[in-house]
Amino acid sequence: MEKGKLERPLSTGGEGSGVRMDAEKDHNMRKEFICLALSTMLLALGLPAQAQQPKKIAKIGYLVPSNAAAHAPNFEAFRQGMRELGYVEGKTFVLELRYAEGRFERLPELARELVGLKVDVIVTVSDVAIAAVKRETQTIPIMMAPSTDPVGTGFVASLARPGGNVTGLSSMSPELSGKRLELLREVVPGLSRVAIIWNPDVRGAMYDYRETEGAARSLRLQLQSVEVPRAEDFDRAFSAITKDRAQALVLPTGNPVAFANRGQIASFAQKNRLPSIYGAKEYVDDGGLMSYGPSTPDMFRRAATFVDKILKGAKPADLPVEQPTKFELVINLKTAQQIGVTIPPNVLARADKVIK
Repeated sequence: MEKGKLERPLSTGGEGSGVRMDAEKDHNMRKEFICLALSTMLLALGLPAQAQQPKKIAKIGYLVPSNAAAHAPNFEAFRQGMRELGYVEGKTFVLELRYAEGRFERLPELARELVGLKVDVIVTVSDVAIAAVKRETQTIPIMMAPSTDPVGTGFVASLARPGGNVTGLSSMSPELSGKRLELLREVVPGLSRVAIIWNPDVRGAMYDYRETEGAARSLRLQLQSVEVPRAEDFDRAFSAITKDRAQALVLPTGNPVAFANRGQIASFAQKNRLPSIYGAKEYVDDGGLMSYGPSTPDMFRRAATFVDKILKGAKPADLPVEQPTKFELVINLKTAQQIGVTIPPNVLARADKVIK
């Protein structure tokens, strides 16, 4: 090195790197200042500092074996339950409704449609619809609303630990079978012959029938079994009931064919002055004499809570199946007058609702 010349300092970036570093630092500081200023302004305006992604609109499949008119009260109870949980139809969720119109052979096709739409959850009504959906998907959550016997049908492993992709509600309440017959005996003095309309194609209905059969033996009542798996079977069923001179009629829950044709059943009972008791109040609303069973609208409102949990990330396998918690006795005094039946005061006093 020549004398009188200073040694140039070492630099990893060559000439001008120090200047560039200072400029970059100034640029970053200005950028941070601008971001801070914008954030402050947005907060002052009541807006989020970062743009929010629009929330996903939940898509809920809803499969019903019957028709819209027959299912209307329960469907409205479900929608009410969704509203109570803060959901707004058309904004936070949409419903894909499918009705089989009482034609069970259409259920597989309708179930495939809903699965193909890639819905977030499928609400199913009755065992036949649940079975149809379960055959089509093992991944989309299935919400039973309700099932008569979810364990016996194999829909879930157990009520406490469903496993798989199915959970929801069970309407199973076999202990009510005997109480329905007891109520009929209180209303019909000297009752000895009772007809039961049921659907052998519904797994839970078999369970209900056996419980009713056992209760009839205990009460020394003759029970006439009348099987109605299809709507076309009603004429034959009504003829059999009339021919065997039944004195009363009982119809448990869990029969979608009967539910869809409840007005026809009530008219037959009225025309033949036949005291009747059902598992759901909708039969009484349509002219039946009495009903005693779980509150169906209450179960459909509760169904919304399951849908809410699933939409928020809960797995069906971890949601225990719930059983009925609210039961009601409903009596139609107008029908009692039409068929010439006097409802004892002690029975009226136990009623949750009286139609006058």
